[in-house]
Formats: sequence, structure tokens, C-alpha cells
Amino acid sequence: MNDTAPAPTAPLRARAEIDLAALRSNVRALRTLAPGAALMAVVKSDAYGHGAVPCARAALAAGATWLGTATPEEALALRAAGLPGRVMCWLWTPGGPWRQAIEADVDVSVSGMWALREVTAAARAAGRPARVQLKADTGLGRNGCQPADWAELVGAALRAEAAGLVRITGLWSHFACADEPGHPSIAAQLTRFREMTAYAEDRGVRPEVRHMANSPATLTLPEAHFDLVRTGIAVYGLSPGPEIGTPADFGLRPVMTLAASLALVKHVPGGHGISYGHRYLTPGATTLGLVPVGYADGIPRHASGSGPVLVGGKWRTIAGRVAMDQFVVDLGGDEPETGTEAVLFGPGDRGEPTAEDWAQAAGTIAYEIVTRIGTRVPRVYVNEDRDG
Repeated sequence: MNDTAPAPTAPLRARAEIDLAALRSNVRALRTLAPGAALMAVVKSDAYGHGAVPCARAALAAGATWLGTATPEEALALRAAGLPGRVMCWLWTPGGPWRQAIEADVDVSVSGMWALREVTAAARAAGRPARVQLKADTGLGRNGCQPADWAELVGAALRAEAAGLVRITGLWSHFACADEPGHPSIAAQLTRFREMTAYAEDRGVRPEVRHMANSPATLTLPEAHFDLVRTGIAVYGLSPGPEIGTPADFGLRPVMTLAASLALVKHVPGGHGISYGHRYLTPGATTLGLVPVGYADGIPRHASGSGPVLVGGKWRTIAGRVAMDQFVVDLGGDEPETGTEAVLFGPGDRGEPTAEDWAQAAGTIAYEIVTRIGTRVPRVYVNEDRDG
């Protein structure tokens, strides 16, 4: 995981600037949207590419009381870095580090009997109860316990709790289509979740938290907030989707700015082929700028010929194919100096493209754009200690 890096003393080939003041502001904005619920900042996948430890610290400082990860290894890394508070992880496979998670006071998700058996065995070995959250599949069809199997799982978990092996700390589920307001599955899943939690509570489960709301549900479905909201992409100032609205609609600001220094500026004649396959031919004599990042850095190859870049105050478009380490923009005769900053995306304040612009260019979602930025690109953290 990326930890805090100092501001550079010399220009970098490329950098992902992470504005922690923006992240703190986003967390506070999200808390106002769900005033009756605790807030979990989801920092899985290295905080969606932003750096898990610095972002987790900033989120906690702004009032998040839970941290969420997908894998137990991610959760354990947070604990190893000294992160306090509640940490939950949910993506387990047989033979996972159950005992280490128990000893690190991590809340673990259980979706089926195999996982309950493994976590209770680990609790016996650890000599302390496991914090367990039971996940219901209310219609997403991924992880989670099917309604037909819920009675068996709830009953077994209650017996394990009576034996002192687990504490059932939560009941939870996940939406399939919360980013599509009005989708009929939303109401159906909410109804199913209420039914499944009521069943568990009628039989004696006393959860600390019931939770279902991801970022889009946090922004648009107050009836789904329950006791805790799990906010992922919204923490980083990006919208869960165009049907939800823009980040600014909810007082959110994008946290990552991705920029690189032009490695070369040169003159070429008309008809000059650019990059592999010559999918772009210069329409006339022009200047080219070489941007030294490529798909090995997470720049989507699907954005070849369409990805936008701000150079010298003007939007440019990738000319030809994105290569492993570099791509080219046609500067149209302008002659910026080598080393001039090329901004791939950011908040948009300076007229630069946003991650959503790149998502549209690559035919994907903004989640993927920021998450895929690779480890060759240093994360440079700004506004670490400032209020904001």
C-alpha cells in the first residue's frame, strides 16, 4: 500500500496528487447526507488507487468511524499501520487468515456455513470470540447468503455466539442497481433486507449495525441508510454514475489529479504515422508531445485516439495507440517546452479533463480509471494537516 510521500523536490515523470483536504471535506459532506448513520470509508484496492493508509487516516480525522476493505490482507495491513477504530473485510476464501483477523479486532463477513465453521475454529484457537457480520444476498447474486439458507446460517451463528465463539456485530447486504434511481430491484432488495434482518432479530440476533447503502444509496436513498453507510467512490469525490449526478451536486470534490511531464516535443511533417499500427496520421505539419505514461501505468489502451489531456491550457487528444509506457498528443503546431505539465485528469478547476471524461473516452466507469493507476506513478499527498 502507498503511504505518505513528500512533495517532490524535482519534476517527476508522472504523479498522482492526492488532496487529503478534499477527502476530509468529502467525508464531512457524506456525513451530513446520512446524519443518523455511522459512516464507513471503504479503502479497498489501496483506497481506489489513492493510497489506503493516508486516506484512511484522513477519513477517520473527518469523522468516519469504520474502515472497509475487501480482503483480509487489506484489513490486516491497516492494523499493521496502526489504524484504530472498527475495520471490516468481506471477501474471504477457504483457509484465509481468520485467526489473524480475530486477533486484530477485525469484523469479518460470513455468507455461508463453510465460513462460519472456519471462523469458529479460528476463534477456539485464538481463545477469543470473532466479530462476525452476516451478509444476506437480497438480490445482487454475488456474495451473501441466499434467503433459503438464511435460517440455517442465523441459527448456527446464534449457537456459536451462545458458545462464546462469535459476536454477531452486524447484518448487511449490497445493492445491485442503486446507481440507477428508480430501478425496481432497489425496492425489492430493501424489502428483502428488512425481512431477513427481522427474521434474525426475532430469533435473538442483536446487531450493532445493519447496513446496505453503498455510495449511490448514501447519496440518493435515505431509507436505505439504517445504522451505517458504506461509502467508497464518493469518498474520493467521484460520482457513482451519470444518473446519480455530478460530484458537485453533493458537495464532493475529486481527490486525485494525474499529471505527467512532456518527455519530448518535436516537429513532424504531414502524413506522419503515430504509434503502433499508424492508427493516426498527422493531417499536416505539426508538433507532437510525448506523454511518458502508458497502460503499464494504468492508462487505458481503450482510450487510444480519444483520451483527453490538458497541455498548455488546451485540451489535446491522444494521437494513435496508447503504448505500454507512453502516448503521443498532437499539439497542433504549439511548442511547449519539454517538461511542460500534461494533466490527464483532476477536479476540472483549471479546465482539465476529469476521471469521468476518461471513463467516457475508454468506455468504462470512473472507478476503474482511478483504481487502475499503477505503482510506477508516485502518490504525492497534499494538504495532509490542513483543515478542509
